Amino acid sequence: MSNPLPAFSKNLLSTEIGTGRVSPHAAGLELAISPAQRGYSDAQLTDYDPTSQAFSLRPPVTMRITAYSPDPLAVGTAGFGFWNHPFQPGQRGFRLPQALWFFFGAPPNNMALALDVPGGGFKTATFNARRWQFLAMLPLALPGFLLMRIPALYRALWPMGQRALGVSEAALDSHLLQEKHTYTLDWQPDHATFRVDDRVIMQTKRAPTQPLGFIAWVDNQYAIVTPQGHFDFGITPIHNQQSLIIEHIDLQKSR
Repeated sequence: MSNPLPAFSKNLLSTEIGTGRVSPHAAGLELAISPAQRGYSDAQLTDYDPTSQAFSLRPPVTMRITAYSPDPLAVGTAGFGFWNHPFQPGQRGFRLPQALWFFFGAPPNNMALALDVPGGGFKTATFNARRWQFLAMLPLALPGFLLMRIPALYRALWPMGQRALGVSEAALDSHLLQEKHTYTLDWQPDHATFRVDDRVIMQTKRAPTQPLGFIAWVDNQYAIVTPQGHFDFGITPIHNQQSLIIEHIDLQKSR
């Protein structure tokens, strides 16, 4: 008989794809992906059913999670926070993405959506592609991509695109993930505050207001999205097991 998952995960759904595994750990719970030369692997916890994607979290809500990765994350992405599950490899359908979360992306991941914040690595981030301001700019996307390839124009003009997309980001030291820390995301109707061990990392008014779902995950996909019009999505071979150890999760809904 397998050991049960810890009590803090009793209201969460686990998903295992490919070599992904969600299993008990001496410290709490482990999300892990094992070596694989091809195919998508994912281990995740959500507060929603990924097949129905009915989201129940809306502000005000606070996430507090204590987690670490025992070894450097060499491939794919990992993190925890709130999103609208816009897509997943192997699943049909797509919705314009919304998220506010702590996000890590290993090379070649490059989500360069905020001026002066690296596209890869560990960061706090918000974005909302369902804002009317972003949708209004879509007809200008093609010439905009070309203009963004001129460095001076990129620095002058991209802040408007960043605001339209509801993007706020702050870079974090990737070594934080190899140490045990407590991450707090306080999502309010008109702002969001990100903390690491109760130290404020980022406060922003650019936070989605529509219902989202909680997710904590580790996988082997990557995404490249830049203002210069560079787009790519793919899967990276996994050469060594990598995991996220979660000691505690607390989701507090204020109403």
